[in-house]
Amino acid sequence: MESQKKHPKVYSFEFFPPKTDAGVEKLRATREQLAQLHPRFFSVTFGAGGSTRERTFDTVRDIQRDSGIEAAPHLSCVASTRENIRDILSLYSAENIRHIVALRGDLPSGTGRPGEFRYANELVSFIREETGNQFHIEVAAYPEFHPQAASAARDLDNFQRKVEAGADSAITQYFFNPEAYFQFVAECEKRGLRLPIVPGIMPITNYTQLARFSDMCGAEIPRWMRKRLQSYGDDRDSIRAFGEEVLTRLCATLLEAGAPGLHFYTMNQAGPTSAIWNNLGLGE
Repeated sequence: MESQKKHPKVYSFEFFPPKTDAGVEKLRATREQLAQLHPRFFSVTFGAGGSTRERTFDTVRDIQRDSGIEAAPHLSCVASTRENIRDILSLYSAENIRHIVALRGDLPSGTGRPGEFRYANELVSFIREETGNQFHIEVAAYPEFHPQAASAARDLDNFQRKVEAGADSAITQYFFNPEAYFQFVAECEKRGLRLPIVPGIMPITNYTQLARFSDMCGAEIPRWMRKRLQSYGDDRDSIRAFGEEVLTRLCATLLEAGAPGLHFYTMNQAGPTSAIWNNLGLGE
């Protein structure tokens, strides 16, 4: 963890673009509440289709103009061409956005082609070729390895290619076992990869939803956690209290070991993230 201890701690919150007017208002309220915690940036996930892509841009623009917090839009390889990525970068540049999260992304159902970029390292290289150092580029890291990776070594190779293509820092997929993160960082250090690798944190509010997400993205829910969460049934208050306790302990362990911050997958809710934040005393 020595490579991580030298980096200043960065805290950030992730949103997804809302689909309805009511969702827009809800996200605005969430954003205003979380802005009081003074994170470094708000990231916004990326839609591959036309209307969802527009919602991403609208959400990012509102954050950048109104919140006082830096916006960091996601960019995905899925269904993207060099021309439309160039256009998006130009739009973001005009809005004074200087932070990008560059991802391969997953093909949505019914989409037959990935686009002109096959892998995230190709997207990172293109952004650097087009814009130099205009943007700070985040990439994804997978402490428990990407579910489509052929092996642990191949997954680390993929991460290294993204770093060497020009990534400035990385955000991990969420995890619940801190040893997975520590081992991933150790393997990166052996390869000379010393950029900030910020742990991703997923608050627990809905076990069914969490289990579905985790199965899709390869994030392991330890057996003891699954059993405890299953035992609560539909008791959302107990699930939330247990999740808050577990994640507060996880975050404290990571920060004490030298993790360079935390990135919260908020699911457009302020309460769970705020509770963990307050338990950690980060606002003091």
